[in-house]
Amino acid sequence: MLVRRFHHVFRKPWIVALIGLLVILLSIIPVRLAIAHYQAPYPQAILTLGGGIEREEFTAEFAQAHPSLEIWVSSGLPPNKARDIFRAAGIPDQRVHLDYRAIDTVTNFTSLVQDFKSLNIQHLYLISSDSHMPRANAIATLVLGSQGIIFTPISIPSNDPQESFVRILRDSGRSVLWIFTGRTGASLNPRVAHVSYAFR
Repeated sequence: MLVRRFHHVFRKPWIVALIGLLVILLSIIPVRLAIAHYQAPYPQAILTLGGGIEREEFTAEFAQAHPSLEIWVSSGLPPNKARDIFRAAGIPDQRVHLDYRAIDTVTNFTSLVQDFKSLNIQHLYLISSDSHMPRANAIATLVLGSQGIIFTPISIPSNDPQESFVRILRDSGRSVLWIFTGRTGASLNPRVAHVSYAFR
């Protein structure tokens, strides 16, 4: 019965075409990542995902050891608090780009990827907490990878539990949706949409 049902589904041309397109896309991403790694073997900038004061504090310390790299923080602390942390670490304001367009982890990447492309940035340090990094890794591979941008993850130790596989799968699906349509599906979640303007 199950085999018959699958056979019926795969007889629909649009489903076969969609699956074929998805397979082609997912096979292109590793190629684009390999090219980016060849062209930019070392990170050219720092991207920190907002989500707790420890991320900005770690990034400020990390940036001291990488003085040539500019820093992007996506929807982190309010600007005055973030600036204070970086200034206390001796990081000048012009090195730090605070961006508040993202409303969740998927849009952390989709809101900034075109900015990185326009600056010809092909390799990023990606900073987040260790509990969040598996989901950030999955999304970054799809969103950044589809645009030819590679990343080197830097995890901050935390006591938070690892995020569920369901959340990783959900946001991977949203990332694929963005690749095909330019939409992330974030607007379907009113709770997240409300949070999006908290620090503007």
